[in-house]
Amino acid sequence: FYLICASFVLQVQNAEEFINQLGCQGQTSLKILSIFGNTGDGKSYTLNHTFFDGQEIFKTSASQLSCTVGVWASYDAVHHCIVLDTEGLLGMSGNQNQRTRLLLKVLAISDIVIYRTRAERLHTDMFTFLGDASEAYLKHFTKELRAATERCNLNVPLCSLGPALIIFHETQHTDVLGVSTRNANDILKQRFTDVGRIPQAFSSIMYIGTRTYSLPTDFSALRKVIKQHLADSSVRSPRSPHVIFNALMFLNEKFNSDLEQTIPSTFPDEYFTCQSSCLSCGSRCQQSMNHTNQDQSHTCETRCKYQAQYDNRYFTCKACFEKGKHVVIIPKMCSAGDSSWLGMVRYAWAGYVLECSECGIIYRSREYWYGNRDPVETVVRTELKHVWPGDNAAPLEPSNASRRLLDGVKYLSDTVGAYSTPSSRAMTAWIADRVAPDYWVPNAQILACQSCDHVFSADEKKHHCRACGGGFCDNCSANKKPVPERGWGMEPVRVCDSCFSKRASTDEGIGRAGSLVEQTLGPMAGRRVIEGVQSAVETLGFAMEYPRDIITDAARPGYWVPDALITNCHHCKQEFKGSDRKHHCRSCGQGFCDECSKQRRTVPSRGWDHPVRVCDKCVTKKGEL
Repeated sequence: FYLICASFVLQVQNAEEFINQLGCQGQTSLKILSIFGNTGDGKSYTLNHTFFDGQEIFKTSASQLSCTVGVWASYDAVHHCIVLDTEGLLGMSGNQNQRTRLLLKVLAISDIVIYRTRAERLHTDMFTFLGDASEAYLKHFTKELRAATERCNLNVPLCSLGPALIIFHETQHTDVLGVSTRNANDILKQRFTDVGRIPQAFSSIMYIGTRTYSLPTDFSALRKVIKQHLADSSVRSPRSPHVIFNALMFLNEKFNSDLEQTIPSTFPDEYFTCQSSCLSCGSRCQQSMNHTNQDQSHTCETRCKYQAQYDNRYFTCKACFEKGKHVVIIPKMCSAGDSSWLGMVRYAWAGYVLECSECGIIYRSREYWYGNRDPVETVVRTELKHVWPGDNAAPLEPSNASRRLLDGVKYLSDTVGAYSTPSSRAMTAWIADRVAPDYWVPNAQILACQSCDHVFSADEKKHHCRACGGGFCDNCSANKKPVPERGWGMEPVRVCDSCFSKRASTDEGIGRAGSLVEQTLGPMAGRRVIEGVQSAVETLGFAMEYPRDIITDAARPGYWVPDALITNCHHCKQEFKGSDRKHHCRSCGQGFCDECSKQRRTVPSRGWDHPVRVCDKCVTKKGEL
């Protein structure tokens, strides 16, 4: 008879009508068996041949339409069992979510559950369905069944409320599980683990497989296992029809609200859209995958939320907003029309400015001696922006003011140095040649390293080997050893790699090193004085490097990567050595070598209205930086 209709309404009004429909008057203890599976897998056919000797108690049909809708029930007088036939999964149901919930209600009151499948190989959807059903049973139905148990005065431990699961697998062209040496139940446990499901709610799980070479299907093994479970009361005790009906009615009334009909997409957007998520609000980027390779920025229409750690605010002009325009305002040290030095003077006197491309200067932070109002209250609107991984978000403050001052001072010193360096280097080389030993090659004749043929640039230092007198680069003359045969005494001095590997004559060295007068007033005395002064100056220069680095780092804008974290060029990946200069792109804030950041562009979004250094990647971006 029809127990629950397609609208998920119970078709019997009370327990007496339920008993009369089943035809089980006088029975005080019954068990419930239900069957699940995909539509068209022969669930009704299996019940008819397992319990009713092939009689069509449950309707079967050759039609493409499902012949079982809702839940049908029948009573097996031989085994004293209520048999429930359910609607198949993956069918053309009006609301699959409500149908799945109905199946879980049936599973919750069942003592034995059969999952029928005719797939040649077990599908993942079976393990997923059973695992999710187990989790839902423990999470939602356990306490409700406890309440129903207390209401009906049923002395059954809570741990035994879970049904026994029988997976009935019929194949035609493939072997069933357990044909190999491995046990079928062990394979099932492993498959459940592989899909991330652990069916703890079922009191037992058993696999029954049969391979049908020719019809009819052999149900003898299934029938035998069912009889064993029906006869076994150690785990599941039989219950009266009144208790069964009350439990079903209780669950059906408890979980009966309407569910939204959602159809899962076979190809969701997550398969094809960018995987990046906003660090502030967690919303996903709506662009396609790898859109950054096409110089397309991340976008998301979802409104972001503010977090102080990211300071993801930005300003827009309030007057332009009222005119229907969206003009972003960046706090800057000076206006676009001011020169660097004039802008720094005005910044020191009147503070930072807010400049609109349409309205001009709309705010100065220290325009008046007192009573300066917050710009958010007067001239700008605050809006929020998404923070994407890898972005260097600049805080809402003129953070490049200190850097502008350093850049101006450096430009002045570099200009003076550029004009004075050639003459000073020429004078230094001339003095060094005058006091150099006779066997040294003059600096003017040294154009390339004698060892590696490296061509010297105009500002590169040339080193002399104290043993052979040749000119070398720093890498090829980094070793030191005593050269007494040349009058340098027993103190280690700079030598080239070739001379370092040679061993000088001991007797000659002792003879040359014996005269204190020659060491003090000999031909090497002038060079020793020059090297002593040069060493002292270089030591002082190294000592000045550290305070300069501290000042430079303190003046670093917030979106710049600290110098200490820059180990190689962000573009060409060339590793920085000790003497290599690290340059910051004013747009992205990353560190680059000089070759990869020679271009100049204005970067209004960062407060740089005059052409400043940008990397080769940012200079190719279209539009305003």
